[in-house]
Amino acid sequence: MMPDLPLAERWFDVTPMGDAITLLTEPHAAPYIWSNIWHVRGRDRDLLIDTGNGIGALRPVVEELSGGRPVIAVATHSHFDHIGGLHEFDVRWCHSADAPDVEAVGDPLRLLERDLSEAFVQDMAYYGYEPAEVLIDSLPFDGFDIEGFSTRPATVDRALADGDEIRLGDRTFEVLHVPGHTPGSIALWDERSGALFTGDTVYVDDAVHAEDPGRFAESLARLRGLPVEVVHGGHNRSFGREELVAKIDATLAGRTG
Repeated sequence: MMPDLPLAERWFDVTPMGDAITLLTEPHAAPYIWSNIWHVRGRDRDLLIDTGNGIGALRPVVEELSGGRPVIAVATHSHFDHIGGLHEFDVRWCHSADAPDVEAVGDPLRLLERDLSEAFVQDMAYYGYEPAEVLIDSLPFDGFDIEGFSTRPATVDRALADGDEIRLGDRTFEVLHVPGHTPGSIALWDERSGALFTGDTVYVDDAVHAEDPGRFAESLARLRGLPVEVVHGGHNRSFGREELVAKIDATLAGRTG
């Protein structure tokens, strides 16, 4: 029997963060699948960094923010909670090493506990979460198919590489290849403002995870050397350089805090 869920008044929370950056989150998703979606307004075009779970329609919300400017949607890596809405956008970029998983969706999100893969449940346990009967508490729209939902694949239009630049007209982001969490994980660095978007390579208030610990350590050391002012991660709150250094040092020392 399908759970009887209410209809959400809105699926996304939209929070201005200053410096032409807006945070979008999905408050009706279970905590384990929460992730950050970052919109950056540019003069000529906008940048969307990650696209959440793909449960509610993201593009209409982004179009309100972009005001008609073109939008470049970039995935920091290929995990379901960062690529769910990528298929909605006309311009879709990610690193070449993660592009196959974006296009095939190796472990898609399902919303009912009975449909979760063993790997999915094991990952939940790593982060301290237990599966719930259903991973949302409301419906994004009337008639939403909870049972049939699965992460949709997206064709990658451009395979990014280390050192590539994403130009918005009045600001430029450098692509930093930071493998470890996934083979194609990237961070986006705005040297002018000191803003660093890290995806799941670094965030605070929770454990981080590496598929390849050796390369992950190298990537963390690289990010530690940047003159960062503010870090916007793939999860949880934004933070400054002091916390970035502390988190990286703790992770490299084998601590989870």
